[in-house]
Amino acid sequence: MHKRLKIYGILSSIGLLIVLLQGALVTKTGSGEGCGATWPLCFGEVIPVNPAIETIIEYSHRIVSGLVGVMIIILAIWSWKQLKHVRETKFMSIAAVLLIIFQGLLGAGAVVFGQSKAILALHFGISAMSLASVVLLTILAFEDGKPRQIAPRVTSAYKRFFFFVITYCYAVIYTGAYVKHTDSALACAGFPLCNGMIFPGLSGPIGVQFLHRVAGITLAVLLLILMLWTISSFRNEIVLVWTSVIAFILIILQMFTGISVVFTQNEILSVGLLHALIISVLFSNLTYMAMILLRKSN
Repeated sequence: MHKRLKIYGILSSIGLLIVLLQGALVTKTGSGEGCGATWPLCFGEVIPVNPAIETIIEYSHRIVSGLVGVMIIILAIWSWKQLKHVRETKFMSIAAVLLIIFQGLLGAGAVVFGQSKAILALHFGISAMSLASVVLLTILAFEDGKPRQIAPRVTSAYKRFFFFVITYCYAVIYTGAYVKHTDSALACAGFPLCNGMIFPGLSGPIGVQFLHRVAGITLAVLLLILMLWTISSFRNEIVLVWTSVIAFILIILQMFTGISVVFTQNEILSVGLLHALIISVLFSNLTYMAMILLRKSN
């Protein structure tokens, strides 16, 4: 059922992952001004002549973003028509379109007008939300036609804790993006100490990096509690158990790549990109948990 829609949803999700990684590459290589202050063309040209590597990175990101943006709008319309009987479809379709448009406007605004580091960090957070909306639309296509929707039965306390965790996760994503845009990735030498100190202070790049470390470790603890709570109290809710386990595994991998960035002096490109990829997949995993927890149990 909905075979073409499922395949298209998977392709759209992969496309958006590529866009997200390209955006991380633009930030990591400092290629944000690779096309100057011109948009959507690059230095006023459709195809730049003798482009520098920064220009190639930035312009290819724009082209792929535009193509994937069109794909997502098509996915949203297609899902709206084919899955209109599914309760979450309309919201997810609208969210997918609005988020991809907002993401594009933030990127264009950064090029043409310039933006603060805080707003630039928001761009990555919106990208993570955009990916989650597309992934959820794809999951809805896979769910349709099954005997019943997945709707776990959990306590109100568990739900409150979970929604605190997913909100906190988004805040951690923002702090990580802020670290990148303020060039604070190497402000703290070593791990777990920061420049040999337990508390190095909260000012400047060191403070930005230190706060992100504390936020990331706290998120790992919260996801550990979520996993243990799920396994101990709701082990019969298999999907919830697996998603909570996956979330904890992903945060451990995320911490490992983050520590690797420090000890490799941020010189291995793939490690930094993997760091951005894992946190985005983690957030999508948590948004799926949020969707099924918001359903009414039969």
